[in-house]
Amino acid sequence: MLRGLGVSLLLLAVAGCGGGDPSPSPEGASVGFTNPVYDNNFADPHVIAAGETFYAFATNGPLGNIQTLKSADLVDWEQVGDALPTLPSWTSAGKVWAPEVAVHGPDRYVMYYTTSHDASSRQCIGVAVAERPEGPYVDKSSNPLICQEKEGGSIDASPFQDSTGQRWLYWKNDGNAVGQDTWIYVSKLSADGLQLVGETTRMFKQDLPWEGHLVEAPYLVERNGKFHMFYSANAYDKAEYAVGHALCTTPAGPCKKSGDPILTTSEAAAGPGHNMVLEKDGRYWFVYHAWDPELVGVDPPGRTMWLSELTFDGDTPKVQPPLRENPVKP
Repeated sequence: MLRGLGVSLLLLAVAGCGGGDPSPSPEGASVGFTNPVYDNNFADPHVIAAGETFYAFATNGPLGNIQTLKSADLVDWEQVGDALPTLPSWTSAGKVWAPEVAVHGPDRYVMYYTTSHDASSRQCIGVAVAERPEGPYVDKSSNPLICQEKEGGSIDASPFQDSTGQRWLYWKNDGNAVGQDTWIYVSKLSADGLQLVGETTRMFKQDLPWEGHLVEAPYLVERNGKFHMFYSANAYDKAEYAVGHALCTTPAGPCKKSGDPILTTSEAAAGPGHNMVLEKDGRYWFVYHAWDPELVGVDPPGRTMWLSELTFDGDTPKVQPPLRENPVKP
C-alpha cells in the first residue's frame, strides 16, 4: 500500500517499497537539472503523485494559505494557486504552515496542516479534505485535530500508511516555543484519516548535540520490513539546520538514531530540512527546502525547493549533498 493510491509515478512513503536499492541510471538517461527546482519562497514542501502529475504543497506565501504547484517531472513546476482558500473559524490567515497530503483514492485527498489556534495563541494541527489533488481542501472543524497547549502546541503533521493498511500520523509538540523538550509523537488514524485512535506515543526528543533545542518535521518510510524516520533539527534559519535519521522496528518505535545528520549545509545551500521522500523510475529522491548561504542572518531566509538523490547501503540511507548542477533528472 502507498501513501498515494492509483498512481503511475509512485511515492516511496510506502510499505515495503520496491524491496531493493534504486536501479542505476539507464544509459542515455535525460540530461541533468538545476537546483532549486522552484526558486521562489516555498517552505516545508510536500509532494504527491496523481496519475502522471506531481503536486507540491508548501507553507503560506505569495500563492495563498497553502501554496500549490504541479509538474510532470519534479523539475519544471507550474503555479496552481491556493489549495486551502478558506480557513476554519478557529484560525487566521497568514499563519498556515507545513501541509502534507495523504492520498486515499482518486477522488479523496486528506491534508494535515499547521496553523495558529487563535484562542490559545498556540500552533496546532488541522485536517481538510478534497476531491481533487489540487483542492480546494475544506476543513469543517470547530477545533484543531491536535493542540497540545500545555506542551507549546502541535506542528508538522505527517501521515503514513503501513503495509497492513493501517494509517498513522506523526507530529511534533512545539516545546521549544515555551522552553520545553520537543518530542516526535505518533498515533494511529481512523480509516478516513480524520481522527486519532488508540494510544499516542512519544518516539524520541532532541538529545544529540547537533539537534540544538528541537526535533521536528518527521517523515516515515517503510522499506524491507523496517521503518526509516527522517526528521529535521536545530533552528530553521541557521546553517546548522539539517536532516537526521532513525531506524525504527515498528511504526510507533522503538527507534535508534543514526547519530550525525545525513543532509547538511553545503556550499550550494544552507539549512536543508523539512524533507520528504519519493520514488520515480526506480530512484529515490529527497524533496526539501534550503536557502542561499549568502542570506545567513536574514530573517527569514528565502526557502526554496530542492531535490537530492537518496540511496541505501543496507539499512543506512545516504543523501546526495545539496548541488546546484545535477547530472541526471529524476
